[in-house]
Amino acid sequence: MIQLTLYTTSGCHLCEEAEEMLNFLQGQQVCRWAAIEISEDDRLVDLYGVRIPVIATEEGRELGWPFTLEALNDWLIQPVSG
Repeated sequence: MIQLTLYTTSGCHLCEEAEEMLNFLQGQQVCRWAAIEISEDDRLVDLYGVRIPVIATEEGRELGWPFTLEALNDWLIQPVSG
């Protein structure tokens, strides 16, 4: 199962939408995910502040908003280029 990280911040309605998508995919056994609150780290705010929500794989691939559930699922099944 794919492990994902959601870069997020409280009060972000787009982040809540991304969480719903991730919860759906987790329920379908596609992925597991954990959230990281960016407001607690200045470096993360610099990296993701205007792009959240951002979903990242353990390999470092990132998908920033906007995305749909279909686009997220397609992104997850793309082969990792190396």
